[in-house]
Amino acid sequence: MQDPRLQQSRIYTDFGGLNALKAEARSDRKAALEEVAKQFEGLFLTEIMKSMRKANEVFSEGNLLNSQQSKFYQDMFDNQLSLTLSDQGLGLSDTLVRQLSRQIPGMSAEGERRAGHKADIAAYDRSLPSLSRQLPERLAEVKAVAASSAPASDTALPSRFESPQQFVSQLLPLAESAAADSGIDPRLMVAQAALETGWGRHMIEGEQGAPSFNLFGIKADGRWQGDSVNIATSEYRDGVRMSERAQFRAYPDYQASFHDYVDFLKSNPRYREVLASAEDPAQFADQLQAAGYATDPHYANKIRRIMAGETMNQPVGASGQSSPGADG
Repeated sequence: MQDPRLQQSRIYTDFGGLNALKAEARSDRKAALEEVAKQFEGLFLTEIMKSMRKANEVFSEGNLLNSQQSKFYQDMFDNQLSLTLSDQGLGLSDTLVRQLSRQIPGMSAEGERRAGHKADIAAYDRSLPSLSRQLPERLAEVKAVAASSAPASDTALPSRFESPQQFVSQLLPLAESAAADSGIDPRLMVAQAALETGWGRHMIEGEQGAPSFNLFGIKADGRWQGDSVNIATSEYRDGVRMSERAQFRAYPDYQASFHDYVDFLKSNPRYREVLASAEDPAQFADQLQAAGYATDPHYANKIRRIMAGETMNQPVGASGQSSPGADG
């Protein structure tokens, strides 16, 4: 019968069960392995439930009960539910036990103890210092593989861009990553960012020139909980251009700006028609202006002109640089 202390690890908010798992691993490795496998299966179920919740977010727009507090408790419920469901099992935990048992000294391929397992455990304990020394090297290998397969990083990108060609070649990979699940044309996103920032040469900056990485001129309204900068900006009121001061969102990097742009459109009901026309960039620009994204009466036309320009339509080579363009 399983140690009652291990049941603590089946409670989402009780971290004391981890100590019981450690103790059980010394005396009954099969029971500990089965419990860890179930917890992993619970994490898998949690990710499935998150995807299901995400798919239903569109139906909760405008719901008064849809708040940060309700989402917090909903996440807690989903995590506990996932752990409970993993007790029933999908078969994933059993597969993990069979696979991992082969790698644990003192256990057979079926997860049972072998004869003479004490000697195996002693050998395992002696190998721990060697494994510990290898850990930094293994982590470095994992990071290297992750870096080689990840989208272009923007940690080294400038706070201002020297040319339209540099702007497109360095930001387009980030736009492609952010637009993957939205249907928005990445080139349209870069074109809109070019319009908002003058091809990256007139970026929104905070005090003493601190970069905001705000590519889309999104203002920091009451829904925004992050950093912001206050600057002078131009708005059109009844067709007349006027200067005023406003708070704008600030991000840690350009990637965050792209992702927030997508989330901004998805979370606001007024942009529902905009996203519905994502497959047609020209119509997308028209719907964006019609929804009131910007007060400039020529906003959509300007985006379309940039989209049709030479710079946006030049192929990006393996070096990440496009050949010279003319529509800066």
